[in-house]
Amino acid sequence: MKVCLSCLKQVENDNYCNSCLKKLFSGKNPILDISKKEFSHAQYELVDRFSISGVQDKISLKLDGKKLIPTDKDGEYILKPIPGISIPRFQNDVPANEHLTMQIAKQLFNIQTAENALIHFSDGELAYITKRFDRKNGSKLHQEDFCQLSGKTPETAGINFRYDGSYQEAGSIVKRFCAAYKIEMEKLFTLILFNYLIGNGDAHLKNFSLIESFSGDFVLSPAYDLINTSVHFPDESRMAIDLFSDFETESFKENGFYKKPDFMKLAEFYEIKHNRTERIIQSFLQKNENVKYMIESSLLSKDAKIRYLEIFEDRLKAIM
Repeated sequence: MKVCLSCLKQVENDNYCNSCLKKLFSGKNPILDISKKEFSHAQYELVDRFSISGVQDKISLKLDGKKLIPTDKDGEYILKPIPGISIPRFQNDVPANEHLTMQIAKQLFNIQTAENALIHFSDGELAYITKRFDRKNGSKLHQEDFCQLSGKTPETAGINFRYDGSYQEAGSIVKRFCAAYKIEMEKLFTLILFNYLIGNGDAHLKNFSLIESFSGDFVLSPAYDLINTSVHFPDESRMAIDLFSDFETESFKENGFYKKPDFMKLAEFYEIKHNRTERIIQSFLQKNENVKYMIESSLLSKDAKIRYLEIFEDRLKAIM
């Protein structure tokens, strides 16, 4: 038996189950008819002609019949291969890591995510593919990330502008721009806690966005760029930005890293009721075995699976 390269559930022979084919590729079995070398050429040709934020290697694709082809307009998908630059550990596992992390968020913790999967280049190498959620019936939905919403640019906040802020500030952005902000605050809190527990040390302000809903108001966009970065960068900090702008809990002063009291305090700033916060935290503590199963089902290498689980279980101890 194989696993579906999207949901990781067992399939007999195909790369994807029927449900994932419908959600991702309109029911068509996709063909990525380019090699990794051809990807690099397409990236060079298209880099100045379409806009995808971030620094990782990626190109835009659209579905033409069954073929996924590079495009500079009307892109439907983003393709991200094994990084071209050297990283400290498990470089070849980066696509499988991002895919697994996105699936854990969606399947186990009910976090709305961009639809995603793994896919093979024509030469067999795996890449991560995600479906764009800012397109609807050929039109682009209004979406702005938290750097844009707070006016942070390289000119106003320096080269590291993505990291110039706090998650407390992120909550203020939601409260300012979202009419139903109390609902969105819980979603944001859950996502921040997830990033901490899963070892994502690069969840900076550009990795959070608001998107216009069909009713015309703004809501938190589906999550994207979720990955256990600590697997690859063992010496990085636990979080991309601080929880608070000008505040430290007694717990943080004593321990030097965030624990449950810190997240309880962040929830207070977000105006989330105490019992709701406890329920969110408990939902993470109760899914340890499920996370183990999904890690084992993933396409990570054996050693990367071990490290991924070690990080998650270590972070769980911090919020018990």
